[in-house]
Amino acid sequence: MGLFRAGSNSIVLSPTLKMKSGSLFALLLGISIAFGTAAQLHAYAPLGHEIVGAIADERLANTPTAAKIDTLLGGLSLEKAAVLADTIKGWDKKGVDTPKSFRVASPKIDRQLRDFWRANQPTDGMHSAAPSHHWFHYTDVPIMPAQNYGDGTIGRSKWDIVHMIPYCVEVLRGRRPEQNERKITKPVALILLAHYVADIHQPLHVGAQYFDAQGRVADPDKEQSALADDGGNRFTLELSDEPPRTRGVRKKNFHAFWDYDAVNALFPQVPVRVRKRELQAQIAPLRKQLVRELATHEPTGWRMPVNIDVTNYAEAWADEILPTAREAHERLQFTHVHPLQEKDRVVAAGEADEKPQPHQISYRAWAAEVVREELHKAGWRLADLLEKTL
Repeated sequence: MGLFRAGSNSIVLSPTLKMKSGSLFALLLGISIAFGTAAQLHAYAPLGHEIVGAIADERLANTPTAAKIDTLLGGLSLEKAAVLADTIKGWDKKGVDTPKSFRVASPKIDRQLRDFWRANQPTDGMHSAAPSHHWFHYTDVPIMPAQNYGDGTIGRSKWDIVHMIPYCVEVLRGRRPEQNERKITKPVALILLAHYVADIHQPLHVGAQYFDAQGRVADPDKEQSALADDGGNRFTLELSDEPPRTRGVRKKNFHAFWDYDAVNALFPQVPVRVRKRELQAQIAPLRKQLVRELATHEPTGWRMPVNIDVTNYAEAWADEILPTAREAHERLQFTHVHPLQEKDRVVAAGEADEKPQPHQISYRAWAAEVVREELHKAGWRLADLLEKTL
């Protein structure tokens, strides 16, 4: 999810925010990707997903569950497996059967992921009988008025993230056969869970704002023609602390901000321009320290009630983050909202500007704190889910 633009050989770092003592969460940063004004960052993908997987790896180290994971994935760690559900989107343009189609894992895992992609190929039709694997990463629950996932049907589907997490759990438990129509084998189910558990902790992967024909916030249950904001992907974002843009640099994307910049805001200061190899050398030990810190310090409120079955965890997690998704929108003023034709569907597009927040922290600082908390919980919850499932 989000936007990416290739960078140059150097990296430009944006100004950063000083965080609590000992907090290194800022290092959720794509080591192999240029960022700042040179390019947009990946946060929840890829490195944010790797951090979630790495936390789970540490939580499960030297346990029977870790041994089962090792067997299923052929030695691939959760840290590395966690990015594959996004990596395979690279097959979308030319398919998986062309001579130049790239490999993503071991031959066995690669073969199963290719079968999964073939069974869930991208489609322009939102009502297609066969779902797109892109649909599995999110849901669009209306955030106004406040509601839970189970309170309605708009924005939900049987192929959204709230349904796909338990689908994968059932495959791993043996309650759903591996020869299912979605071609989700046990190894693929494990790979998908390692990714989806992080996705469902990203606010814009769960909650959506809806707008009427006049561009006003609307209740889609009452205004049937209301359009969703597509996870913020079609809105530009202007923040109060944003440095002046240089000519030719596009406005920030609302969804991309949550995938990238909310993590940038946590990154400690480094020299203004740093080459990729130098950045990698600086980040590697700090990244390791970050994972250890988050894996050994229990996050607040991460446990699910004992009376909730693991197949219901995803809905509980979605309900938990919906108020955050609502606040992520309420802190912004939406203008110039208009319909945008996206192939065979229409979505809302426009501009979003940070509202004045007297005596409150900035949008960037608030979002950075949210990101830290959510990825911390996601790592612990992934480990717990797999331990109970396997």
